[in-house]
Amino acid sequence: MKIFSALYDWTLKWAKHKFAPYILAFLSFSESVIFPIPPDVLLAPMVLSKPEKAWRLASITTIASVIGGVCGYILGYFMFEPWIQPIINELGYQHRLEQVMEWFVQYGVWVVFIAGFSPIPYKLFTVSAGFLHMAFIPFLIASAIGRGMRFFLVAGIIRWGGVAMEEKLRKWVDKIGWAIVIIIVVVYLTFR
Repeated sequence: MKIFSALYDWTLKWAKHKFAPYILAFLSFSESVIFPIPPDVLLAPMVLSKPEKAWRLASITTIASVIGGVCGYILGYFMFEPWIQPIINELGYQHRLEQVMEWFVQYGVWVVFIAGFSPIPYKLFTVSAGFLHMAFIPFLIASAIGRGMRFFLVAGIIRWGGVAMEEKLRKWVDKIGWAIVIIIVVVYLTFR
């Protein structure tokens, strides 16, 4: 099934829209607080369609993501017990939260940096950092560096790869998409 090819074409078309940078900023902000889709899925096609704006787009993504991370931190700091804790309990994610908190105890600010750079859901760590009353300035610095490195790396690789990368990505997009779905399902079933 070529579901991901159609989504890829749709995303490339949308990436050329005049409001695409605003959508990218909104997606980046939302992903740092609640939204499950990472901004890379829009950043990459936008850089493919406008490689000369790669660094500007990476900057927009980074800044919006860090601002979203700050909102997640504030949410965790002030609203964890009345709002977030009941949702976590209802969804049965208490074990995941305990694991994240254990990582904070072991690794401190490095957890925020790693979560910012890696595909680990950053939102879990922004809210947890607020709940655990992590020092704000180190949180902000780790977030900015981790997120910036990730998004500038994505923009740089896509810009460097150019048209040749776009052609290869188009060829493999369905296989990559299904592989990611399978990995997500396996991880979900393993850690639930």
